[in-house]
Amino acid sequence: MKNFIIATLLLILSALVVWVIYEIFITPEAERLIAGARAAGSAAPQALPVILKDWEQQVCITLALWCLLLLGAKLWGIFNDNHLYDIDFLGAMLEANEGEDEKQTLRKTMQEIEQLPEKITASPVVQTLLASIRRYLMTDDVHSTSEAISLSIDGLSLRQEAGNTMIRYVIWAIPSFGFIGTVRGIGAALTQADEALKGNITQMTDSLGVAFNSTLVALCLSIPLMLLLHALQRFQDGELIKTQEYCEKFLLNRVSK
Repeated sequence: MKNFIIATLLLILSALVVWVIYEIFITPEAERLIAGARAAGSAAPQALPVILKDWEQQVCITLALWCLLLLGAKLWGIFNDNHLYDIDFLGAMLEANEGEDEKQTLRKTMQEIEQLPEKITASPVVQTLLASIRRYLMTDDVHSTSEAISLSIDGLSLRQEAGNTMIRYVIWAIPSFGFIGTVRGIGAALTQADEALKGNITQMTDSLGVAFNSTLVALCLSIPLMLLLHALQRFQDGELIKTQEYCEKFLLNRVSK
């Protein structure tokens, strides 16, 4: 629920920012350029405000900004948790209680870790570590603990995949809105065929400009976004690998002795 609220707020923020930019800069400048071209009896120039002026492009830019914010939030979460892989959560407690029952010491350690701030306990590495300790305390079996680590990593992978679903949909939706503008522009151009046959092709070329500009903007936005999504997935895969290596190094190596 928290993630849904954050995503919704980011969408509202993206829409507001893009709307302000359109109202202040893009729309007035595009109208000025088009009016000047019509007064001169020519087609609208291929300036950036003219290319971006239609609502399809505005929607595409809004979705692209929203997607960038979602990607940025996920990447920030990964980078923000990097320092946790250098912390031995078990070491200090086990050394302080050396000579005592190992399972009792692990139980105390788990309770102390659970009392840490939520931003730490909610991290993948700490969640996996806690799940692995619980399994070891219940089974007293190293092999079962190793399986618990693998299951936790698989579950984390599924959660990451599900969390990227909205980003994938947005990247797919951007070209779709571009194609909507293409269909709308071509349809408008066809209705102006009679004027073109009479020698006035200005309105027809303007409509074709709408068709091609919307596709151009949509494709130019979706290509880098797809690249960033693949980069995010690479970092997420690296996070899974580091989480597994952490649990094997700091937990399995200790309980298997």
